[in-house]
Amino acid sequence: MAGVPTEIELQSGLRYLPGRLTRDEQEALVETIRGIVTEAPLYVPVMPGSGRPMSVRMTNCGSLGWVTDKERGYRYQPLHPLTGKPWPPIPPSLIALWQDVTGYPLDPEACLVNFYANDAKMGLHQDRDEANLGAPVLSISLGNTCLFRIGGLVRTDRTKSLKLASGDVFVLGGEGRLCFHGVDRIYPGTSTLLKAGGRINLTLRRVNP
Repeated sequence: MAGVPTEIELQSGLRYLPGRLTRDEQEALVETIRGIVTEAPLYVPVMPGSGRPMSVRMTNCGSLGWVTDKERGYRYQPLHPLTGKPWPPIPPSLIALWQDVTGYPLDPEACLVNFYANDAKMGLHQDRDEANLGAPVLSISLGNTCLFRIGGLVRTDRTKSLKLASGDVFVLGGEGRLCFHGVDRIYPGTSTLLKAGGRINLTLRRVNP
């Protein structure tokens, strides 16, 4: 890992670690993700009820993966919804990062891989589909910078925005675990990490107690 990283605590339980991953670590992680995507292809998830497609493409690794569809909604399951195969395991480098940054005693069971094209975004939402809401959520940014928005425990709470660049890590834990958050926009051309542009966001979650 990089030397002693900078850490900014925005409010209780919300930790921002800019530049946590070096360029070499980012490049190695992208290669690892390419292997995951070969085994568990990216697909376009849809919203519950309406069936409206989301603007991101996604896949997972781990014993469980987060999925959503029109009929059954948001949930975790052990199989890829299109291939019917188990998700690939979470890479050791991500397990080590989780242990190092969060200090949580149990390892993550799911790593959601979201790919944002340059016109993609993500509305304000809470990560609350896990049975274990005491475990933190660890987010890793790769590729183009995004405008990340974070609020409070109620959707109408005041929000603040910050730019997350490639190699940045963000943790939602403690009192901030259920804060609403989203991605308002991607800034094209702000990173050379991904040859075709866009942004990859990895979120590591512990699902079960």
